[in-house]
Amino acid sequence: MSEILTLDGLAAPLRALRLLVTDFGHLPVPDVQVSPIYPDRLELRFHNDLNDFEAWREAVGIAPDAVEYREQNGARTRVLTVSGDYAGAVVVLTGYGDVTAPVPAPVPAGGAA
Repeated sequence: MSEILTLDGLAAPLRALRLLVTDFGHLPVPDVQVSPIYPDRLELRFHNDLNDFEAWREAVGIAPDAVEYREQNGARTRVLTVSGDYAGAVVVLTGYGDVTAPVPAPVPAGGAA
């Protein structure tokens, strides 16, 4: 029988989420997922605008060259994915955008372009 995870087992991603709200509450709201399947992971998804993804990537301090690009839905949807450590959790950012929309220019982590 597997061990039962309690809410305490999700402390790392919930702490990271609390700190992100405190530090970056002015940024666009993402779709947020915390799961007992990956108890150390906080997932933030952006369905409306790749600029939102880019703003969060820069805020969390993940390097632009770490972003992975792919397409889905018959090459009609861009998907940007990146992950990094933040406040003891693995933060995974995923952005979805129409392939006809321009890809935002990456801002170097920790600075302006």
